[in-house]
Amino acid sequence: MSYLNNNTGYRETLLSTRSVCKKENYVILEPDGIVKNAIPGYENCDTTILGSPAMGADFADYISTVHPGGKNDAIGGNGIESFLYVINGKLTVKNADEEAELTEGGYIYSPADKPFSFVNNSDEDAFVYIYRRRYAALEGLSAHTVVANINDTEWKEYEGMANCHSKDFLPAAEDFGFDMNMHLLKFKPGASHGYMETHIQEHGMYFLQGKGMYRLDDEWIPLQKGDYVFMDSYVPQACYGVGTEDFIYIYSKDCNRDVEL
Repeated sequence: MSYLNNNTGYRETLLSTRSVCKKENYVILEPDGIVKNAIPGYENCDTTILGSPAMGADFADYISTVHPGGKNDAIGGNGIESFLYVINGKLTVKNADEEAELTEGGYIYSPADKPFSFVNNSDEDAFVYIYRRRYAALEGLSAHTVVANINDTEWKEYEGMANCHSKDFLPAAEDFGFDMNMHLLKFKPGASHGYMETHIQEHGMYFLQGKGMYRLDDEWIPLQKGDYVFMDSYVPQACYGVGTEDFIYIYSKDCNRDVEL
């Protein structure tokens, strides 16, 4: 069942997919083929697990349509840090530090010792992206709760390129208490990375707008809004924005830690 694009039942053409699964390398999931996962705690939600250790990731990514009255009373905690981003709609979130109503662009990062909850108190669906990861602690340092709206953050040039811009969700660049960050990356049509990146960090990427040609390992692959990509360590990667609108995606990146031997 492909509930995200309302394609159900028999097709008039042969079955096909753009999804690719190369475990511990890279994975592409397109909306046509996404299924709902029954997950304890998600009440009145249509939730899909995207990234997971089953594909080689050290984190878990989700998308969820939270219907009116939908909720989850405890995400994260017990060593698991967590993050929620509202793509559209409204949600009320709460942890031991803060309670807030998030609108489109709103987000919460909750540290590993603080589970958070959400509830949709509105009369319309909310669509959210959720991330969970086991926190890599450093003695004497810790992360802290962050609640904000990314629309209040200015775009900045990405590595000096005037047609490529980024936003950081968390203060990880200045605070070693954070072992990961979330970013938005935006490419104007025709813009690209400045070079082919190859790095130890993993990425989970959910595409929010536009179209692009993405290099993953040794292949150039077309991607668009609604696609999800997991990229393992050291996978060569870069992209070009194509089409008529900006190519924008949210992605996670582990950071601020040495290699464990």
